[in-house]
Amino acid sequence: MSDVKVERKVTMARKEAARWVADLAEALAGEGRVTIRLAGSTVEMDVPDEVRCEAEVEVDGDEVELEFELKWSTAEPASGRAHANGSTAS
Repeated sequence: MSDVKVERKVTMARKEAARWVADLAEALAGEGRVTIRLAGSTVEMDVPDEVRCEAEVEVDGDEVELEFELKWSTAEPASGRAHANGSTAS
């Protein structure tokens, strides 16, 4: 069970959806401070330089779902932890 969950489901024009995704991408590419308006409120997050990404496409009859997910830990990284390429963080 999550500590906090804010969800938004709304129908919008494809170009409006593209603008929403582009605004998110621009914030991620910047300093990593992301502000999203969801369900009548605003959620602000600091996104670290490294995130886990997942993309999923599901076709169920005449409905298609495209889902993007970004995950990261809010815990402080351990000093000297090993990276996937074998190097260590200092």
